Amino acid sequence: METEDPLRIDLDRQARMPLAGQIHQAIGLAVRQGRLKPGARLPSWRDLAAQLGVARGTVRAAYERLVDEQLLTSAGAAGTFVSRHGVPASAPQPIADTQPLQDLMPVYSARPLVFQMGVPAQDVFPVALWSRLLAKAARESAAGPVGYPDPRGDPRLREQIAAYLALARGLACSPAQVLVTNGYAGAVNLVIRALRLEGRVAWMEDPGFPLTRKALELAGMRLAHVPVDSQGIDVDAGIRRAPDAVLAVVTAGQQAPLGVTLAPARRHALLQWAARQQAWIIEDDYLSELQLKGRAAPALAALDEAGRVLHIGTFSKTISPALRRGFIVVPAAQARHFAEVAACLAPAAGAESQAALAEFMHQGHYMRHLRRMKRLYAGRRDALAACLGRASADTATAMAGLAVRLTLPPGTDDVDIARRALAQGLAPVALSPWYVSAPAQPGLLLGVSNVSEDTLAMDCERLLGLIRAG
Repeated sequence: METEDPLRIDLDRQARMPLAGQIHQAIGLAVRQGRLKPGARLPSWRDLAAQLGVARGTVRAAYERLVDEQLLTSAGAAGTFVSRHGVPASAPQPIADTQPLQDLMPVYSARPLVFQMGVPAQDVFPVALWSRLLAKAARESAAGPVGYPDPRGDPRLREQIAAYLALARGLACSPAQVLVTNGYAGAVNLVIRALRLEGRVAWMEDPGFPLTRKALELAGMRLAHVPVDSQGIDVDAGIRRAPDAVLAVVTAGQQAPLGVTLAPARRHALLQWAARQQAWIIEDDYLSELQLKGRAAPALAALDEAGRVLHIGTFSKTISPALRRGFIVVPAAQARHFAEVAACLAPAAGAESQAALAEFMHQGHYMRHLRRMKRLYAGRRDALAACLGRASADTATAMAGLAVRLTLPPGTDDVDIARRALAQGLAPVALSPWYVSAPAQPGLLLGVSNVSEDTLAMDCERLLGLIRAG
Protein backbone atom coordinates (compact mmCIF):
# COMPACT_ATOMS: atom_id res chain seq x y z
CA MET A 1 0.00 0.00 0.00
CA GLU A 2 1.47 3.34 -1.06
CA THR A 3 1.90 6.05 1.54
CA GLU A 4 1.08 9.63 0.63
CA ASP A 5 4.09 11.88 0.03
CA PRO A 6 4.03 14.44 2.90
CA LEU A 7 5.73 16.96 0.61
CA ARG A 8 3.58 16.54 -2.47
CA ILE A 9 3.55 19.83 -4.39
CA ASP A 10 1.34 20.24 -7.43
CA LEU A 11 2.22 23.36 -9.40
CA ASP A 12 -0.23 25.10 -11.69
CA ARG A 13 1.75 27.09 -14.24
CA GLN A 14 -1.44 28.75 -15.53
CA ALA A 15 -2.43 30.10 -12.12
CA ARG A 16 -2.10 33.77 -11.23
CA MET A 17 -0.14 32.93 -8.06
CA PRO A 18 3.65 32.88 -8.67
CA LEU A 19 5.38 29.49 -8.47
CA ALA A 20 7.33 30.55 -5.37
CA GLY A 21 4.03 31.41 -3.71
CA GLN A 22 2.55 28.01 -4.60
CA ILE A 23 5.58 26.20 -3.13
CA HIS A 24 5.43 28.33 0.01
CA GLN A 25 1.72 27.63 0.41
CA ALA A 26 2.05 23.88 -0.08
CA ILE A 27 4.95 23.42 2.37
CA GLY A 28 3.37 25.71 4.95
CA LEU A 29 0.10 23.74 4.79
CA ALA A 30 1.97 20.44 5.20
CA VAL A 31 3.72 21.77 8.31
CA ARG A 32 0.55 23.20 9.86
CA GLN A 33 -1.42 20.01 9.23
CA GLY A 34 1.34 17.89 10.78
CA ARG A 35 2.21 15.95 7.60
CA LEU A 36 5.74 17.33 7.91
CA LYS A 37 6.83 16.60 11.48
CA PRO A 38 8.97 18.93 13.65
CA GLY A 39 12.65 18.27 12.91
CA ALA A 40 11.98 16.73 9.48
CA ARG A 41 14.67 17.56 6.90
CA LEU A 42 13.53 19.13 3.62
CA PRO A 43 15.17 18.60 0.22
CA SER A 44 17.85 21.07 -0.75
CA TRP A 45 16.97 23.98 -3.06
CA ARG A 46 18.73 22.14 -5.92
CA ASP A 47 16.95 18.80 -5.37
CA LEU A 48 13.45 20.26 -4.95
CA ALA A 49 13.95 22.59 -7.92
CA ALA A 50 14.94 19.60 -10.06
CA GLN A 51 11.92 17.60 -8.89
CA LEU A 52 9.52 20.45 -9.65
CA GLY A 53 11.22 21.70 -12.81
CA VAL A 54 11.70 25.26 -11.54
CA ALA A 55 14.66 27.54 -10.93
CA ARG A 56 16.60 27.14 -7.68
CA GLY A 57 15.90 30.80 -6.87
CA THR A 58 12.17 30.05 -6.90
CA VAL A 59 12.55 27.34 -4.23
CA ARG A 60 14.97 29.51 -2.28
CA ALA A 61 12.43 32.36 -2.13
CA ALA A 62 9.76 30.00 -0.80
CA TYR A 63 12.13 28.52 1.82
CA GLU A 64 13.29 31.95 3.00
CA ARG A 65 9.72 33.10 3.46
CA LEU A 66 8.91 30.01 5.54
CA VAL A 67 12.02 30.60 7.65
CA ASP A 68 10.84 34.19 8.28
CA GLU A 69 7.51 32.77 9.42
CA GLN A 70 9.41 30.43 11.81
CA LEU A 71 7.90 27.34 10.20
CA LEU A 72 11.33 26.24 8.93
CA THR A 73 14.86 26.67 10.30
CA SER A 74 18.01 26.83 8.21
CA ALA A 75 21.17 25.04 9.40
CA GLY A 76 23.38 26.21 6.53
CA ALA A 77 25.19 23.37 4.79
CA ALA A 78 23.45 20.86 7.10
CA GLY A 79 20.12 21.58 5.40
CA THR A 80 16.69 23.04 6.09
CA PHE A 81 14.40 21.53 8.75
CA VAL A 82 10.85 21.90 10.02
CA SER A 83 10.95 24.08 13.11
CA ARG A 84 10.65 22.36 16.48
CA HIS A 85 9.04 25.46 18.01
CA GLY A 86 6.09 27.63 17.16
CA VAL A 87 4.32 25.13 14.90
CA PRO A 88 0.62 24.84 15.78
CA ALA A 89 -0.48 21.29 16.63
CA SER A 90 -3.53 21.65 14.40
CA ALA A 91 -5.25 24.20 12.25
CA PRO A 92 -7.20 26.80 14.23
CA GLN A 93 -10.88 26.01 14.54
CA PRO A 94 -13.28 28.55 13.02
CA ILE A 95 -15.38 30.49 15.52
CA ALA A 96 -18.79 32.05 15.06
CA ASP A 97 -18.66 35.72 14.10
CA THR A 98 -21.11 37.09 16.69
CA GLN A 99 -21.65 40.82 16.94
CA PRO A 100 -20.87 42.57 20.25
CA LEU A 101 -23.60 43.53 22.74
CA GLN A 102 -26.23 41.72 20.70
CA ASP A 103 -28.97 42.16 23.31
CA LEU A 104 -28.35 45.90 23.63
CA MET A 105 -27.58 46.80 19.99
CA PRO A 106 -29.32 44.36 17.63
CA VAL A 107 -28.59 46.19 14.35
CA TYR A 108 -25.12 47.22 13.10
CA SER A 109 -24.06 48.72 9.76
CA ALA A 110 -27.52 48.40 8.26
CA ARG A 111 -30.09 50.76 6.82
CA PRO A 112 -32.06 52.30 9.72
CA LEU A 113 -35.28 50.42 10.47
CA VAL A 114 -38.67 51.83 11.37
CA PHE A 115 -38.81 52.96 15.04
CA GLN A 116 -35.05 52.57 15.47
CA MET A 117 -33.60 54.99 18.02
CA GLY A 118 -30.33 56.89 17.89
CA VAL A 119 -30.19 57.34 14.11
CA PRO A 120 -31.00 60.73 12.54
CA ALA A 121 -33.42 61.10 9.63
CA GLN A 122 -31.87 59.83 6.44
CA ASP A 123 -34.12 61.77 4.06
CA VAL A 124 -33.29 65.37 5.03
CA PHE A 125 -29.52 65.35 5.49
CA PRO A 126 -27.72 67.53 2.89
CA VAL A 127 -25.77 64.63 1.39
CA ALA A 128 -24.46 66.50 -1.68
CA LEU A 129 -23.13 69.38 0.42
CA TRP A 130 -21.53 67.06 2.97
CA SER A 131 -19.91 65.01 0.20
CA ARG A 132 -18.34 68.15 -1.30
CA LEU A 133 -16.93 69.20 2.08
CA LEU A 134 -15.51 65.73 2.70
CA ALA A 135 -13.93 65.58 -0.74
CA LYS A 136 -12.39 69.04 -0.30
CA ALA A 137 -11.01 68.05 3.11
CA ALA A 138 -9.53 64.86 1.67
CA ARG A 139 -7.80 66.75 -1.15
CA GLU A 140 -6.35 69.32 1.24
CA SER A 141 -5.16 66.60 3.60
CA ALA A 142 -3.46 64.67 0.78
CA ALA A 143 -1.70 67.78 -0.53
CA GLY A 144 -0.79 69.26 2.85
CA PRO A 145 2.28 68.75 5.02
CA VAL A 146 2.56 65.43 6.83
CA GLY A 147 2.80 65.67 10.61
CA TYR A 148 1.19 64.41 13.77
CA PRO A 149 -2.28 65.94 14.21
CA ASP A 150 -3.33 67.59 17.46
CA PRO A 151 -4.46 64.67 19.68
CA ARG A 152 -7.19 66.89 21.14
CA GLY A 153 -8.77 67.25 17.71
CA ASP A 154 -8.68 69.71 14.81
CA PRO A 155 -8.25 73.22 16.33
CA ARG A 156 -10.83 74.63 13.91
CA LEU A 157 -13.38 72.02 14.93
CA ARG A 158 -12.78 72.66 18.62
CA GLU A 159 -13.31 76.38 18.02
CA GLN A 160 -16.59 75.69 16.23
CA ILE A 161 -17.79 73.34 18.98
CA ALA A 162 -17.01 75.96 21.65
CA ALA A 163 -18.91 78.61 19.66
CA TYR A 164 -21.88 76.27 19.15
CA LEU A 165 -22.07 75.37 22.85
CA ALA A 166 -22.05 79.03 23.86
CA LEU A 167 -24.96 79.77 21.52
CA ALA A 168 -27.08 76.63 21.80
CA ARG A 169 -26.32 75.26 25.28
CA GLY A 170 -25.40 78.39 27.23
CA LEU A 171 -21.98 76.90 27.98
CA ALA A 172 -19.08 79.36 27.79
CA CYS A 173 -15.80 77.51 27.35
CA SER A 174 -12.44 77.90 25.68
CA PRO A 175 -11.45 75.68 22.73
CA ALA A 176 -8.60 74.52 25.00
CA GLN A 177 -11.24 72.80 27.16
CA VAL A 178 -12.71 70.90 24.19
CA LEU A 179 -11.39 67.50 23.12
CA VAL A 180 -12.70 65.63 20.08
CA THR A 181 -13.36 61.95 20.84
CA ASN A 182 -14.38 58.75 19.09
CA GLY A 183 -18.03 59.13 19.97
CA TYR A 184 -19.60 58.97 23.41
CA ALA A 185 -17.83 55.73 24.32
CA GLY A 186 -14.44 57.31 23.64
CA ALA A 187 -15.30 60.27 25.84
CA VAL A 188 -16.43 58.10 28.77
CA ASN A 189 -13.27 56.00 28.53
CA LEU A 190 -11.14 59.16 28.50
CA VAL A 191 -12.86 60.46 31.65
CA ILE A 192 -12.39 57.22 33.57
CA ARG A 193 -8.74 56.90 32.56
CA ALA A 194 -7.86 60.55 33.14
CA LEU A 195 -9.53 60.75 36.56
CA ARG A 196 -8.44 57.24 37.59
CA LEU A 197 -11.93 56.18 38.58
CA GLU A 198 -11.49 52.42 38.11
CA GLY A 199 -12.84 50.50 41.09
CA ARG A 200 -14.71 53.49 42.52
CA VAL A 201 -18.47 54.00 42.95
CA ALA A 202 -20.60 55.84 40.40
CA TRP A 203 -24.23 56.95 40.50
CA MET A 204 -26.17 55.65 37.51
CA GLU A 205 -29.69 56.77 36.65
CA ASP A 206 -32.35 54.09 37.13
CA PRO A 207 -33.82 53.73 34.55
CA GLY A 208 -30.77 54.59 32.51
CA PHE A 209 -29.00 53.85 29.22
CA PRO A 210 -27.93 50.16 29.28
CA LEU A 211 -24.81 50.79 27.17
CA THR A 212 -23.56 53.41 29.64
CA ARG A 213 -24.16 50.99 32.49
CA LYS A 214 -22.26 48.25 30.67
CA ALA A 215 -19.38 50.62 29.83
CA LEU A 216 -18.94 51.68 33.46
CA GLU A 217 -19.01 48.07 34.62
CA LEU A 218 -16.41 47.04 32.03
CA ALA A 219 -14.24 49.93 33.21
CA GLY A 220 -14.25 48.37 36.68
CA MET A 221 -16.58 50.86 38.36
CA ARG A 222 -19.11 49.84 41.00
CA LEU A 223 -22.58 51.22 40.32
CA ALA A 224 -25.19 52.66 42.63
CA HIS A 225 -28.51 52.76 40.80
CA VAL A 226 -30.30 56.00 41.70
CA PRO A 227 -34.03 56.36 40.96
CA VAL A 228 -35.37 58.91 38.50
CA ASP A 229 -38.74 60.61 38.87
CA SER A 230 -40.58 63.45 37.13
CA GLN A 231 -37.83 65.89 38.24
CA GLY A 232 -34.88 63.78 37.13
CA ILE A 233 -32.31 61.92 39.21
CA ASP A 234 -33.12 61.87 42.95
CA VAL A 235 -29.98 63.38 44.50
CA ASP A 236 -31.07 62.71 48.08
CA ALA A 237 -31.61 59.04 47.24
CA GLY A 238 -28.16 58.91 45.66
CA ILE A 239 -26.56 60.32 48.82
CA ARG A 240 -28.38 57.74 50.95
CA ARG A 241 -27.45 54.83 48.69
CA ALA A 242 -23.83 55.71 47.95
CA PRO A 243 -22.42 58.63 49.94
CA ASP A 244 -18.90 57.63 48.88
CA ALA A 245 -19.56 57.88 45.12
CA VAL A 246 -16.96 59.77 43.07
CA LEU A 247 -18.99 60.08 39.87
CA ALA A 248 -22.57 60.69 38.75
CA VAL A 249 -23.63 60.08 35.16
CA VAL A 250 -26.75 62.04 34.24
CA THR A 251 -28.79 62.94 31.17
CA ALA A 252 -29.85 66.31 32.53
CA GLY A 253 -31.31 67.87 29.38
CA GLN A 254 -33.66 65.04 28.37
CA GLN A 255 -33.42 62.01 30.60
CA ALA A 256 -32.93 58.71 28.79
CA PRO A 257 -35.42 57.04 28.57
CA LEU A 258 -38.12 59.06 30.36
CA GLY A 259 -37.47 62.37 28.59
CA VAL A 260 -37.77 64.57 31.70
CA THR A 261 -35.52 67.59 32.25
CA LEU A 262 -33.54 67.75 35.48
CA ALA A 263 -35.37 70.27 37.66
CA PRO A 264 -33.53 73.44 38.80
CA ALA A 265 -33.55 72.40 42.47
CA ARG A 266 -32.11 68.99 41.59
CA ARG A 267 -29.44 70.63 39.41
CA HIS A 268 -28.25 72.79 42.27
CA ALA A 269 -28.36 69.87 44.72
CA LEU A 270 -26.29 67.72 42.35
CA LEU A 271 -23.69 70.45 41.81
CA GLN A 272 -23.47 71.14 45.55
CA TRP A 273 -22.97 67.43 46.25
CA ALA A 274 -20.16 67.19 43.69
CA ALA A 275 -18.41 70.30 45.04
CA ARG A 276 -18.75 69.13 48.65
CA GLN A 277 -17.59 65.56 47.97
CA GLN A 278 -15.00 66.51 45.33
CA ALA A 279 -16.89 64.14 43.05
CA TRP A 280 -17.33 64.39 39.28
CA ILE A 281 -20.40 64.63 37.07
CA ILE A 282 -20.60 63.32 33.51
CA GLU A 283 -23.30 65.28 31.72
CA ASP A 284 -24.42 63.10 28.81
CA ASP A 285 -25.95 65.69 26.50
CA TYR A 286 -27.03 62.96 24.12
CA LEU A 287 -29.85 64.90 22.43
CA SER A 288 -28.02 68.22 22.46
CA GLU A 289 -30.51 70.98 21.69
CA LEU A 290 -33.00 68.68 19.94
CA GLN A 291 -35.77 69.74 22.33
CA LEU A 292 -38.96 69.40 20.31
CA LYS A 293 -41.08 71.68 22.49
CA GLY A 294 -39.74 75.06 23.57
CA ARG A 295 -36.07 75.80 24.08
CA ALA A 296 -33.65 73.32 25.54
CA ALA A 297 -32.57 73.98 29.12
CA PRO A 298 -29.00 75.29 29.48
CA ALA A 299 -26.34 72.66 29.95
CA LEU A 300 -25.66 71.58 33.51
CA ALA A 301 -22.01 72.50 32.93
CA ALA A 302 -23.10 76.11 32.36
CA LEU A 303 -24.03 76.31 36.07
CA ASP A 304 -20.87 74.61 37.33
CA GLU A 305 -18.76 77.03 39.38
CA ALA A 306 -16.63 74.41 41.13
CA GLY A 307 -15.24 72.75 38.00
CA ARG A 308 -16.76 69.31 38.58
CA VAL A 309 -18.83 68.74 35.41
CA LEU A 310 -17.55 67.01 32.28
CA HIS A 311 -19.91 67.78 29.40
CA ILE A 312 -20.11 65.11 26.68
CA GLY A 313 -21.87 65.48 23.34
CA THR A 314 -21.78 63.75 19.96
CA PHE A 315 -22.84 64.27 16.36
CA SER A 316 -24.39 60.80 16.16
CA LYS A 317 -28.01 61.94 16.58
CA THR A 318 -27.63 65.05 14.43
CA ILE A 319 -25.38 64.00 11.52
CA SER A 320 -24.56 60.29 11.60
CA PRO A 321 -23.49 57.60 14.11
CA ALA A 322 -21.11 56.32 11.40
CA LEU A 323 -19.15 59.57 11.75
CA ARG A 324 -18.00 58.44 15.22
CA ARG A 325 -17.39 62.01 16.34
CA GLY A 326 -18.01 63.18 19.87
CA PHE A 327 -16.54 65.79 22.14
CA ILE A 328 -15.93 66.47 25.78
CA VAL A 329 -15.67 69.80 27.57
CA VAL A 330 -13.50 69.51 30.67
CA PRO A 331 -13.09 72.01 33.51
CA ALA A 332 -10.39 74.59 32.80
CA ALA A 333 -8.17 73.26 35.60
CA GLN A 334 -8.21 69.80 33.96
CA ALA A 335 -7.58 70.87 30.37
CA ARG A 336 -3.84 70.19 30.30
CA HIS A 337 -4.10 66.86 32.11
CA PHE A 338 -6.83 65.58 29.79
CA ALA A 339 -4.83 66.73 26.77
CA GLU A 340 -1.83 64.68 27.93
CA VAL A 341 -3.96 61.59 28.60
CA ALA A 342 -5.60 61.93 25.20
CA ALA A 343 -2.22 62.28 23.49
CA CYS A 344 -0.97 59.06 25.08
CA LEU A 345 -4.08 56.88 25.22
CA ALA A 346 -6.97 58.24 23.14
CA PRO A 347 -6.02 60.73 20.41
CA ALA A 348 -8.72 62.03 18.12
CA ALA A 349 -8.94 60.25 14.76
CA GLY A 350 -10.16 61.01 11.27
CA ALA A 351 -8.58 64.32 10.26
CA GLU A 352 -10.62 64.60 7.04
CA SER A 353 -14.01 64.18 8.71
CA GLN A 354 -13.02 66.64 11.43
CA ALA A 355 -12.05 69.25 8.84
CA ALA A 356 -15.30 68.73 6.92
CA LEU A 357 -17.34 68.99 10.12
CA ALA A 358 -15.55 72.20 11.12
CA GLU A 359 -16.39 73.76 7.74
CA PHE A 360 -19.99 72.48 7.94
CA MET A 361 -20.40 74.29 11.26
CA HIS A 362 -18.44 77.38 10.22
CA GLN A 363 -20.68 77.98 7.20
CA GLY A 364 -23.84 77.79 9.35
CA HIS A 365 -25.13 74.54 7.85
CA TYR A 366 -25.16 72.70 11.18
CA MET A 367 -27.50 75.13 12.95
CA ARG A 368 -29.81 75.28 9.92
CA HIS A 369 -29.87 71.49 9.81
CA LEU A 370 -30.79 71.31 13.51
CA ARG A 371 -33.70 73.72 13.05
CA ARG A 372 -34.98 71.69 10.10
CA MET A 373 -34.69 68.45 12.06
CA LYS A 374 -36.59 69.80 15.06
CA ARG A 375 -39.55 70.81 12.90
CA LEU A 376 -39.51 67.47 11.09
CA TYR A 377 -39.20 65.36 14.23
CA ALA A 378 -41.95 67.22 16.05
CA GLY A 379 -44.32 66.50 13.17
CA ARG A 380 -43.33 62.85 12.97
CA ARG A 381 -43.63 62.37 16.72
CA ASP A 382 -47.13 63.88 16.80
CA ALA A 383 -48.17 61.76 13.82
CA LEU A 384 -46.88 58.58 15.48
CA ALA A 385 -48.63 59.31 18.79
CA ALA A 386 -51.88 60.07 16.99
CA CYS A 387 -51.63 56.91 14.90
CA LEU A 388 -51.10 54.74 17.98
CA GLY A 389 -54.00 56.43 19.72
CA ARG A 390 -56.36 55.73 16.82
CA ALA A 391 -55.20 52.14 16.40
CA SER A 392 -55.50 51.09 20.04
CA ALA A 393 -57.33 52.53 23.02
CA ASP A 394 -55.52 50.12 25.37
CA THR A 395 -52.02 51.56 25.00
CA ALA A 396 -50.74 54.65 26.83
CA THR A 397 -48.16 56.82 25.14
CA ALA A 398 -45.82 59.54 26.38
CA MET A 399 -43.16 61.69 24.74
CA ALA A 400 -39.56 60.76 25.55
CA GLY A 401 -37.07 62.95 23.72
CA LEU A 402 -36.94 61.76 20.11
CA ALA A 403 -39.12 58.75 20.90
CA VAL A 404 -42.66 57.87 21.82
CA ARG A 405 -42.83 55.69 24.94
CA LEU A 406 -45.49 53.02 24.70
CA THR A 407 -46.48 51.61 28.10
CA LEU A 408 -47.42 47.93 28.21
CA PRO A 409 -49.39 46.01 30.87
CA PRO A 410 -47.42 44.59 33.83
CA GLY A 411 -45.95 41.20 33.07
CA THR A 412 -45.65 41.82 29.34
CA ASP A 413 -42.41 40.47 27.85
CA ASP A 414 -41.32 43.60 26.01
CA VAL A 415 -37.93 42.07 25.15
CA ASP A 416 -39.64 39.24 23.26
CA ILE A 417 -41.92 41.68 21.44
CA ALA A 418 -38.92 43.76 20.36
CA ARG A 419 -37.12 40.63 19.14
CA ARG A 420 -40.12 39.49 17.08
CA ALA A 421 -40.59 42.99 15.69
CA LEU A 422 -36.98 43.06 14.49
CA ALA A 423 -37.68 39.98 12.36
CA GLN A 424 -40.39 42.01 10.62
CA GLY A 425 -38.20 45.03 9.89
CA LEU A 426 -39.29 47.06 12.92
CA ALA A 427 -36.82 48.14 15.62
CA PRO A 428 -38.60 49.27 18.80
CA VAL A 429 -36.48 49.23 21.95
CA ALA A 430 -37.67 47.28 24.99
CA LEU A 431 -37.97 49.53 28.05
CA SER A 432 -37.57 47.03 30.88
CA PRO A 433 -33.77 46.47 30.41
CA TRP A 434 -33.24 50.15 31.23
CA TYR A 435 -34.28 49.41 34.84
CA VAL A 436 -32.11 47.71 37.45
CA SER A 437 -33.21 48.17 41.07
CA ALA A 438 -36.37 50.17 40.42
CA PRO A 439 -39.51 48.17 39.51
CA ALA A 440 -39.19 47.56 35.78
CA GLN A 441 -41.95 49.05 33.65
CA PRO A 442 -42.53 47.03 30.48
CA GLY A 443 -42.87 49.16 27.40
CA LEU A 444 -41.44 50.05 24.03
CA LEU A 445 -39.48 53.09 22.90
CA LEU A 446 -40.33 54.04 19.32
CA GLY A 447 -37.86 56.34 17.60
CA VAL A 448 -39.51 59.01 15.46
CA SER A 449 -36.64 60.10 13.22
CA ASN A 450 -37.08 57.54 10.42
CA VAL A 451 -40.81 56.86 10.39
CA SER A 452 -42.65 57.46 7.12
CA GLU A 453 -46.13 58.95 7.09
CA ASP A 454 -46.87 56.91 3.97
CA THR A 455 -46.45 53.60 5.84
CA LEU A 456 -47.05 54.78 9.41
CA ALA A 457 -50.53 53.30 9.81
CA MET A 458 -49.39 49.91 8.51
CA ASP A 459 -46.23 49.94 10.69
CA CYS A 460 -48.24 50.78 13.81
CA GLU A 461 -50.77 48.05 13.09
CA ARG A 462 -48.00 45.48 12.59
CA LEU A 463 -46.43 46.43 15.92
CA LEU A 464 -49.74 46.43 17.79
CA GLY A 465 -50.50 43.03 16.27
CA LEU A 466 -47.30 41.66 17.83
CA ILE A 467 -48.27 43.16 21.19
CA ARG A 468 -51.76 41.63 21.06
CA ALA A 469 -50.30 38.26 20.14
CA GLY A 470 -48.30 38.38 23.39
